[in-house]
Amino acid sequence: MLNRRNFLTAAVGVAAATGLAACAKEDGGGTGGSSGGGGDKKITLGFSQVGSESGWRSANTDSVKSAAKEAGYNLKFSDAQQKQENQISAIRSFIAQKVDVIAFSPVKVTGWDAVLQEAKAAKIPVVLTDRSVETKDESLFVTLVGSDFTDEGRRAAKILEKVLEKAGHKGKVKIAQLEGTTGSAPAIERAKGFKEVMDAEHKDDWKIVVTQTGDFTRAGGKQVMAAFLQSNPDIDVLFAHNDDMAIGAIQSIEAAGKKPGKDILIVSIDGVKDGFVAMSEGKINAIVECNPLLGPQLMEVVKTVKDGGSVERWIKTKESDFMQDQAKDALPTRKY
Repeated sequence: MLNRRNFLTAAVGVAAATGLAACAKEDGGGTGGSSGGGGDKKITLGFSQVGSESGWRSANTDSVKSAAKEAGYNLKFSDAQQKQENQISAIRSFIAQKVDVIAFSPVKVTGWDAVLQEAKAAKIPVVLTDRSVETKDESLFVTLVGSDFTDEGRRAAKILEKVLEKAGHKGKVKIAQLEGTTGSAPAIERAKGFKEVMDAEHKDDWKIVVTQTGDFTRAGGKQVMAAFLQSNPDIDVLFAHNDDMAIGAIQSIEAAGKKPGKDILIVSIDGVKDGFVAMSEGKINAIVECNPLLGPQLMEVVKTVKDGGSVERWIKTKESDFMQDQAKDALPTRKY
C-alpha cells in the first residue's frame, strides 16, 4: 500500500519590492507525446480544476496542462467553475471512464467522502493538488501536492509589520480582510495564520474590523471593498487573500478618493504578474508568493502512484534535493 504524506512545494517567498512576475500561459487542451510511465501505454489522468477565478488559477491550469503534455500523459481536464457539485460530477465521470489516476483541487475542504469512496472502490488512486480536504479516512487519497497556506498567512502578518514601519504608522491598526472562497483551504488557513501572529504579537494594537469573502475574484474584491469603505471609512490596512481581490479592491479605493498603498496599506498573497505590476506602481505594498506552477511535481507524483511506487520515498528524495539546493545557496560567493 502506498504511504500517504503531504508534500509541500518549495518555500513560500515574500516580495516587498518592485519586480516582474510572469506566469507563462499556453493554449491548453489535450496532451501529446508518445509515452508516459508504465510502459508503452499512456497514463490517463483525470484532473478537475476549481475554475478560472484568478490569474493564479489560470497559471496553475496552464502548468498542469503543459506538464501533462511534456510527460506524454492523456489528460482529461474538467473546469468546475467554482462549484463543488461540478467537481463531484467530474470525478464520477473519471471513474466511469476508468482513468489511471484522478487529481483535483477541491473547491471546499468538506463533502468529499462519498465520491472518494467510489474512487477507492474502483481502485483509482486520488491525488490532491493545491488544496486539502477534511476526512476521517485519509486512505481516500494518496497525497497532497500544494503549499502551506497557514504559513502564508503568518508571513503576510510578519511582512505587514515591516510595511507599517516603513509607512511610519504609529498606534492602532484597523485591518480589513478580503477572504477567499468560503470553506476553501486557502481561505481558512491564510486567515488562521495571519490571526496567529496578530493574537500573539499585536493583540493590543491590531484589529480586524471587517472581514468578508471576495471569492478570490477581482469583481468580488471590488464589490466587497466598496462596502468596507462605506461601513469603515477609516481602515488603515487591507489584507487580501489573493492578488486578484487586492486589484479589484484598488479600484474601489481609488473611486473613494483614497490612494491605495498610502492611505490604505495593502498586503496580499500570490505573486501573479498583475499583482507585481500594482506593487511596482506603489498600489500594493507587499505580496507573499504562492507558486502556481505545480504541474511538474503533480506529474511526477502521478507516475509514482501509477507505477506502484512509494510516495513517501519520492517525497524524501525531493526534500533531500531541496535541502542540498538550499545548502548550495548558503555557500559564500566569490567576488571578482
